[in-house]
Amino acid sequence: MTQRFDSVIFDLDGTLWNASESVTKGFQAAKNSVDYIEQDITLADVQAVTGQPYELVYDRLFPTLPADRRQEFKALCARHELGGVEQYGGNLYPGLEDALRYLTEQGYRLFIVSNCQRGYIEAFFQHSQLAQYFEGHQCFGTKNLPKFQNILEVIEQHSLQAPVYVGDTRGDFEASQKSGIPFIFATYGFGEVPLAEAPMRIDSLADLQKLL
Repeated sequence: MTQRFDSVIFDLDGTLWNASESVTKGFQAAKNSVDYIEQDITLADVQAVTGQPYELVYDRLFPTLPADRRQEFKALCARHELGGVEQYGGNLYPGLEDALRYLTEQGYRLFIVSNCQRGYIEAFFQHSQLAQYFEGHQCFGTKNLPKFQNILEVIEQHSLQAPVYVGDTRGDFEASQKSGIPFIFATYGFGEVPLAEAPMRIDSLADLQKLL
C-alpha cells in the first residue's frame, strides 16, 4: 500500500496491551476497602467496560450506587487501579515492539490517545520500556475531555497532516469519525465494528506492516 499517512495514533487498552487483570485487582481492592459495595468486581466486568469513557465505566458497573457514593468510590478505584497497573503491568500484544520499530523506520510519528486516567500511560511505558517510540500522548485524565477532542489536540499540538487512529472498540471508531481521521480496527481487542464501517483492520500488530 502506498503510504497515505504521516502518523499513527494508538488506543492503549485492547490495542497495545491488555491490563485487565491488574485493573481488576485494583477495583477489587477498592471494593474491599468499603462496606457499601457488595458484589465482587470480576475480570469479565472490567473487560466489558474497557475502553469506555472514564465516567461511564462507573455508571455501568455501579448503576444503583447513589451519586455521592459513586464519586467517592470512583476516586478509590482510580487510586487502586493505577496502583495495580503500576505494580503488575499488563500483557503486551504479540509483535508490539517489532511493529513500532517498523513504523518508526518507515517515518511514521507515533502517539497514544486513551480514555484512561492520568499516570496510566506512564505505567504502560514503565512496564513495556517502549516510550522511546512515541512522540506524545494524551488521556482523559488530563483535561477530562472525550477521546475525539484529545485526538484533535494531539493533531494540532504536533502539526500532524495525515494521521490515522488504531483502536479496538466502537468508541474508538466513533472518536476517529468525530475527529475526521481514518480508522484502523484492531480485531483482537475488546470490541466489535462491522467490516462495512471499518474496512481497514488488523488481526495482529504484525498486520500493520502490510497495511502501512
